[in-house]
Amino acid sequence: MPPATRGWMMHWLFLLMAVGALYVGFTVTSTPVMVVALLASLVLFVVWIMGWYARRAGEGSQDPSMMIDPAELRRLREIAEARRASAAPPAEPPAP
Repeated sequence: MPPATRGWMMHWLFLLMAVGALYVGFTVTSTPVMVVALLASLVLFVVWIMGWYARRAGEGSQDPSMMIDPAELRRLREIAEARRASAAPPAEPPAP
């Protein structure tokens, strides 16, 4: 399985384990085992939510190679200033 696919599935495995721990917590007859299973289920649900959120936040981030370097940014600013200067109205109104 490719690494990207493995990372995508990892947080869903936490959800599966949380549901399994929840099932064990509800079906077991021993109180200490029930408490441990329910706490494990809670922790696994929180880990699943954190992994899901990290995945969603990671999808929206930009590729660092697509960022503008300082020289390109300076060139774009100069072009914008030249456009503004050429489109600006005269500084003083014409004499009557």
